[in-house]
Amino acid sequence: MSLKEQTYSVLVVSSSKTFDSVLAPLLPDSGFSPVITATGAGAAKRAAAQRAFDFIIINSPLPDEFGTDFAIDACQTGETAVLLFVKSEIHDEIFDKVVKHGVFTLPKPTSRQTIIQALGWMASTRERLRKIRTKTLSVEEKMAEIRLVNRAKWLLISQKNMDEPQAHRYIEKQAMDRCVTKREVAEGILRECGGT
Repeated sequence: MSLKEQTYSVLVVSSSKTFDSVLAPLLPDSGFSPVITATGAGAAKRAAAQRAFDFIIINSPLPDEFGTDFAIDACQTGETAVLLFVKSEIHDEIFDKVVKHGVFTLPKPTSRQTIIQALGWMASTRERLRKIRTKTLSVEEKMAEIRLVNRAKWLLISQKNMDEPQAHRYIEKQAMDRCVTKREVAEGILRECGGT
């Protein structure tokens, strides 16, 4: 799937109307929706608590904090790409502080083309984070299934006088014979033997 086919939710945190007016045309509805704005870190934290955002774009400094702490916190979810704009005179210092947390930075002023490139980097990062999350969920689901099947095996061992290989074969055979997953067989055994 092309990144151009994807739509990203965005939280823009800025107290500058000039910045907002430059950024708005670069976030068309066709690729960025919804685009929510907040004028400070407090309002941004409330918005981020209400829903997850694919991108958070911060124009520092903010009226209630500089913006670096909020940027770092926003990256902790592991699923949001964060871009922090800082004055060019302090860009290197701020970059060193936030890069290890996964925050992108751009010095300001910057060009329209650079912002467009940064949005592309953010989209690429967001897709990578999405794949990692999917893999993590898949592994967690598999581990949960293994734990459930193991509990069912131990019930078969303790209540049906089977040994571990027999219990394992019994669960596998039931799954094949009934065309269901081992998880479903294990859940049935747990219900039947009172192990839930």
